Amino acid sequence: MQFDIDIRKTLRSGQRRFELNVQWRSDCQRLVILGPSGSGKSQTLKAMAGLMTPDSGHIRLGGHTLFDAKAGINLAPQARRMAYLFQDYALFPHLSVRQNLSFGLVRGWFNPRERSRHAAVDYWLDAFELRAVAHQFPVELSGGQRQRVALARALVAQPQALLLDEPFAALDSALRVSMRSELDALQRRLQVPMVLITHDPQDARVLGEQVLLLRDGAIDSGAPALDRAALAA
Repeated sequence: MQFDIDIRKTLRSGQRRFELNVQWRSDCQRLVILGPSGSGKSQTLKAMAGLMTPDSGHIRLGGHTLFDAKAGINLAPQARRMAYLFQDYALFPHLSVRQNLSFGLVRGWFNPRERSRHAAVDYWLDAFELRAVAHQFPVELSGGQRQRVALARALVAQPQALLLDEPFAALDSALRVSMRSELDALQRRLQVPMVLITHDPQDARVLGEQVLLLRDGAIDSGAPALDRAALAA
């Protein structure tokens, strides 16, 4: 079982209250959570990454328990070895492309040196065709290049799963098509389990081996899982 998720969380903001109540089990390596803004997609992803603690339930990946409220298990984000790709990529603006990739491999308080070399960093620079811009800063890159840097930085530490938060939302339509194709090919080559959240059905059509529809904090009971053929219908 790749994913075994059963979590509940009450979120409050002023007078507003939102109930997240999400359960699914899946052996699929490419799972897409599809739903409108405010449906609880990002909160679900943050819970999996350890950035938000559910009130109850459990989170298991590949047979390993990452969170279990009853058992008192709540692994720190670093210990979960999940690569989280934020919607805005969260690149360090003062670090070069090479330094951004090296950041996850460096221990201590200091930023990685520009001249430092790591075999894993060099591998991903070549894999994502970033060698030519390795010494540039994020502000000097195109949208597609920034996304490649963010993906490469997420993968350099060899995560056991990849979590993607609306990864194509900020891209124009032509670049979205290209980056979907690149991510599709990348995941097939690496076989890293992936959970992607989106409001765009086209993302689900291209990347979803299994698609869950999330509405108002819960998986849609009328259509708990859709395959690619159902989405195309």
